[in-house]
Amino acid sequence: MSGPHVIRGSVSLPEAELMWRFSRSSGPGGQHVNTSDSQVELRFDLARTDALPQVWKERALERLAGRLVDGGVVVVRASEHRSQWRNRETAAVRLASLLAEATAPPPKQRRATKIPRGINERRLREKKQRGETKRGRTGRDWT
Repeated sequence: MSGPHVIRGSVSLPEAELMWRFSRSSGPGGQHVNTSDSQVELRFDLARTDALPQVWKERALERLAGRLVDGGVVVVRASEHRSQWRNRETAAVRLASLLAEATAPPPKQRRATKIPRGINERRLREKKQRGETKRGRTGRDWT
């Protein structure tokens, strides 16, 4: 593995809290495929972790409620690559980005602003000009 997987800032996933499981990948085979466990399942107990600040943990539990299994465990699978090591990297990066997105602060509220009067007047003036141009195209005077 390539070191700790940073979620955001100085917060990273502790390797001790990651639970790995390996199995055979599905799909077409070939030599070596039927004997190698290259599919990776990564489990992270979000409900019981102490690695995340309490606010982040509550936010992530709320946002990932539909993905959680066994009372607060996040499961990520990876089987795109033929090597187990690359699938482990992929799963860890996927879990880190999922947690980073789930723990992100909510976006700021949009403050409604009033349209300046000059912009509205200019828009109406341009509409009137466009209408005059179109009205001048009628064929009444073309005889």
